[in-house]
Amino acid sequence: MQDRDAYIVLNMIEGLGPVSVRRLIDMLGSPKAILEADRDALMKARGIGEKLALKIITQRDRIDAGAEIRKAAAAGVLIITPLDEEYPVALKAIHDPPLALYVRGRLLPEDTKALAIVGSRSTSHYGLSAADRLAFQLGQVGFTVVSGLARGADTAAHSGALKSGGRTIAVLGGAIDCLYPPENEELAEKIARRGAVVSEYPMGRQADRMTFPYRNRIISGLSMGVLLVESGVKGGSMHTMDAAMEQGRTVFALPGRIDSPGARGPHRLIKNGAKLVEKLDDILEEYEFLIPPAELEAPEMYTAARPDVPMSEAEAKVVEALWKEPLDVDSLAREAGLKSQELSGMLLGLEMKRVVRMLPGRIVELADDLRQMR
Repeated sequence: MQDRDAYIVLNMIEGLGPVSVRRLIDMLGSPKAILEADRDALMKARGIGEKLALKIITQRDRIDAGAEIRKAAAAGVLIITPLDEEYPVALKAIHDPPLALYVRGRLLPEDTKALAIVGSRSTSHYGLSAADRLAFQLGQVGFTVVSGLARGADTAAHSGALKSGGRTIAVLGGAIDCLYPPENEELAEKIARRGAVVSEYPMGRQADRMTFPYRNRIISGLSMGVLLVESGVKGGSMHTMDAAMEQGRTVFALPGRIDSPGARGPHRLIKNGAKLVEKLDDILEEYEFLIPPAELEAPEMYTAARPDVPMSEAEAKVVEALWKEPLDVDSLAREAGLKSQELSGMLLGLEMKRVVRMLPGRIVELADDLRQMR
């Protein structure tokens, strides 16, 4: 057996994790040697007691790496190990790098410039809009957006990155052939075509309460920084932020309403030194060595998407104000820095251009095709 196959077998042994495997390799010399060692030799490694040594011995002969590789290949999945070129360099540097990664799609060298966006499964409309918008903008400037394919903020982040034409990576909390949540199957297909869906779990492993927190270290490990959109002070998203801090990643947080439960997590991070994010430039400032800060505000994206609709500077300010959410006319005037009478005439023109539409109660929102870009 080659070391590469040995990594796959070791990854499939229940109760054996990356840290224990690293200690065993340090003691025995190679992954292959672990599968050939007797109980006494295994127990010489720090932290490997008799119980774990017996687990290794009893399970290793029943696991067929070749069969697992063929099963994955039949599902369009490639298994990579730390010995393969495709294995992300950033992951090798964390405390507990995955022994194997199951990849549907492709991991590319440019994915080293990645940023994770995470948040609650019950993220508000405000949070979903922000995740979508920032992921779209990050994709436009060449960042790979990493998230966990969960409901809520994760789904919005992946969708925003795809709409930008950029790359996105989804890190699953279970095996690739046991996709969760099931309603994101179509989204996973799109991600695999334009990025990668990855998991460290062997084929057939269902997601559970243990697997989701453990995969969070991979989300942060793949990324230069992690942005928290919304979360309580506890939960999976905060676990990801803890992992990011342990790994030395930059931590970003989106501020929210002071009476919103979803703002408590981000606000706690900001109090403790996380970078407050209101717009894309707040993120780019941290990575000036990679890409100069760019003015990628909403109006430029709209005019790029709708070159047939010329807009004045004042009209662009109206579009920018509506980027976050629909507004009543008075609030819109304040956000855009316009007088109410000036705005009223402008809205009529923008409505005729099919840029905005009026709703009951003097509420203004962007037209359907433009809202889909957010």
